[in-house]
Amino acid sequence: MTENTATYEVVVVGGGAAGLSAALVLGRARRRTLVVDAGEPRNAPAAHMQGYLSRDGMPPAEFLAAGREEIARYGVELVRDRAVDVARDGGFTVRLASGGSVHSRQLVVATGLKDELPAVPGVAERFGRDVVHCPYCHGWEVRDRAFGVLATSPMSVHQALMVTQWSKDVTLFLHEVAEADLADDDLRRLAAAGVRVVPSAVVGLDVDGDRLTGVRLAAGRAYEREVLFVAPRAVPQTDLLARLGAEMKETPFGTYPVIDERGLTTVPGLWAAGNASGFAEQVVNAASRGYRAGAAINGELLFADLDAAIRV
Repeated sequence: MTENTATYEVVVVGGGAAGLSAALVLGRARRRTLVVDAGEPRNAPAAHMQGYLSRDGMPPAEFLAAGREEIARYGVELVRDRAVDVARDGGFTVRLASGGSVHSRQLVVATGLKDELPAVPGVAERFGRDVVHCPYCHGWEVRDRAFGVLATSPMSVHQALMVTQWSKDVTLFLHEVAEADLADDDLRRLAAAGVRVVPSAVVGLDVDGDRLTGVRLAAGRAYEREVLFVAPRAVPQTDLLARLGAEMKETPFGTYPVIDERGLTTVPGLWAAGNASGFAEQVVNAASRGYRAGAAINGELLFADLDAAIRV
């Protein structure tokens, strides 16, 4: 650690719901805290976020702006920068893209994940509007329209069945899945739910103005649809955790750290929150994870200092 390295009790890497929630708790606990925010939230393409009690329908950017204002009230600092490396040295030293570095006693990694979309022309441009992935996030807003589901794995059957709660006009396009790969139970459930199965890849989208009107199939046919559900490949942003030696585990949705119920990894003082700790963390869940980690960290620091004083 160099002499010009700023020191904190806690550094939080990631300024989304999880990171800001952890920082809010720590600021209110009078802990000197820094948030390092690269400004790349996963839900940036969405116009609104849903399912967060009292914040349902709020634009994600407005939600994060409010969170930044709240942590500032308690003296929490925030820097627009990217953590590019990290080392353990009696604490944690985080090197920033700007060239500086910061040191902390405890480190929270709340860097989330990135969505890699299927390589179908038009999907990325319309993602978050009428190309969506989560029925709990978007189902109500697109209810009763003509749904398509782009099958990129046998798990897409589950997605197709789930979205029938929001529309009874659902078609499953076997984009990268052979019909022979579907289990008999899946086929029976799809039939019972009234889901049509089309054994063809999708090669593009039809758009009228700023509205999805259909999908174009490899077989040459255009199929009218108003909403397309896709399953992005989740890419966890967990490099910092792995570099610090945290035990990782493979899941069907990527590699994530082994954590306890509070978010503590197998490395003392190193915490994971939000989508850096698991795939299925919606905004409300990520905020809860951050809150839990923040409260636990304050206790860890308090008792470490008391035990040190006793030893003296």
